[in-house]
Amino acid sequence: MAEADLDAIIRQLSKQQTRALTAAVKKRRAGWLARAAKAKDAAGKAQAKAVAAAAYEQGQAAVRRLQMAADNAADSYARAVRKAAEDAAAKAAADAAAGKAAAEKAESKKKPAKAPAATSGKKKNAARTKKAKGPKA
Repeated sequence: MAEADLDAIIRQLSKQQTRALTAAVKKRRAGWLARAAKAKDAAGKAQAKAVAAAAYEQGQAAVRRLQMAADNAADSYARAVRKAAEDAAAKAAADAAAGKAAAEKAESKKKPAKAPAATSGKKKNAARTKKAKGPKA
């Protein structure tokens, strides 16, 4: 269950609670209807039936609210997890791009600068001959 999504667990628990609450609502209504059946006068029967109907209505409203709240919580959690996964993927992509750029920058620093261009042979020869002839008087 460690790999199960929490939103699925929220929905599953909500379904169990909904069933239990619905059963309790029906049991309460059945109790009021039993009182209505035992009532001796018409006013007592009508009052017990009205209470049974109101109790059932309120119970079903509570069931709907519980179900809606659980669905909202599960949806919210699923959205948050999906967004966190997208953010992590985007951060990983940005880190990879930054790492690549840093590696390229480091690579360019490792390359030595170009050496100055060598002098042509004529200039070298001219410099040698000047040295060999000596200074002009």
